[in-house]
Amino acid sequence: MSQMMSALGLCAVGAEKILSQELKKLGLSVLSAAFGKVRFTADLRGLYLALMSLRTADRLLLEAASFPARDFDALFEGSRAVPWEDFFPTGMGLRVAKVRVHRSQLHALASIQAVVHKAAAERLCQHRGLGRLPEAGKQGELRVYIEKDQVSLLLDLCGEPLFKRGYRTEGGIAPLRETTAAAILLLAQWRRKFPLYDPFCGSGTIAIEAALYAWDMAPGLARDFALSDLALGNRDLEQSVRKELLCRVDFSRIIRIHGSDEDPRAVSIAQSNAVRAYALAQGQGSVARGIQPGLSLPWLPDFKVCPLEQLTAHYRTAESPSAFIITNPPYGKRLGDRESAEAIYRHLDLLSRRFPGWKLGVITDHPGFESFFGKKADLCKELTNGAMPSYFFLSTL
Repeated sequence: MSQMMSALGLCAVGAEKILSQELKKLGLSVLSAAFGKVRFTADLRGLYLALMSLRTADRLLLEAASFPARDFDALFEGSRAVPWEDFFPTGMGLRVAKVRVHRSQLHALASIQAVVHKAAAERLCQHRGLGRLPEAGKQGELRVYIEKDQVSLLLDLCGEPLFKRGYRTEGGIAPLRETTAAAILLLAQWRRKFPLYDPFCGSGTIAIEAALYAWDMAPGLARDFALSDLALGNRDLEQSVRKELLCRVDFSRIIRIHGSDEDPRAVSIAQSNAVRAYALAQGQGSVARGIQPGLSLPWLPDFKVCPLEQLTAHYRTAESPSAFIITNPPYGKRLGDRESAEAIYRHLDLLSRRFPGWKLGVITDHPGFESFFGKKADLCKELTNGAMPSYFFLSTL
């Protein structure tokens, strides 16, 4: 039987329930969920499956050890007792990348970082017969979380964060994080059979994440992970899981996913990103069998240049009575000024007249969005977009 390990999935605050549901659908056991973190257990295959398949997780960490420590002596001894040689292969160094402390006796972050690094390095040097760890080459990344004097030492399994899918080489002026886009699609309960429209598509992230979901494409298919560089990694198993997930991708499904923007350059970027996503779904890296950006194909999201005032509802059909607008309008803090953003929110009443009966999902940094839009939301969910506190509002037009 494969060894079960404890792991931690990091996500946007507010997306914990969605991430927990994703993990359960993969057959993994969820232990707890709170404030941007979901703890779960998995064997090595389960870790690879989670790394490639999760849509809303920003990062996965493996819990190497957990122990109480109220002073630096206990922190050093607990950190030194961990069998780091089982995690870091010969020739790999390590760095303590991040320290977080909450309601604990130990609180000096730099000192905690130094003590944990010294303890782990001392153990590894003794085991390998070295005077010091290598500072060049691959470095394992370690994180330290201390909550109520309980230390968790966590190994990064990702390398680059999981929201870096590989299809977006240009993000536009104010890009929405891919994992946040996936979270709002799942919060809205959008399904592949429903039409989807984004009138502020920017670089196309919402529409492309919807397409990945509709194709049943695991978002991490085309990238590498730090797990395979660790001593417990297994590249043969990684490739086996990757091939299994590639076989599930299905382009035969008819999708009605559309986006528009008044900025022609944004639309061009969205089209290019969609083509790259299609290529990655085929396991071809950055080239998609001669398909060029801007070419419209039935299995790709459709993007066009169109200002809000000219939008028309022609995507819904009698076979699909439900339809969704899910969008990320310009934020006053990141694009233009606050007054301009609020004017856009007021102007969204056009959608009620032109898309009656559609579901409208809006992610914004403005907690008073409803007052400018003029309609009470059916759902309001606080959700971080990167480091920015945001709110997701869902209404029926």
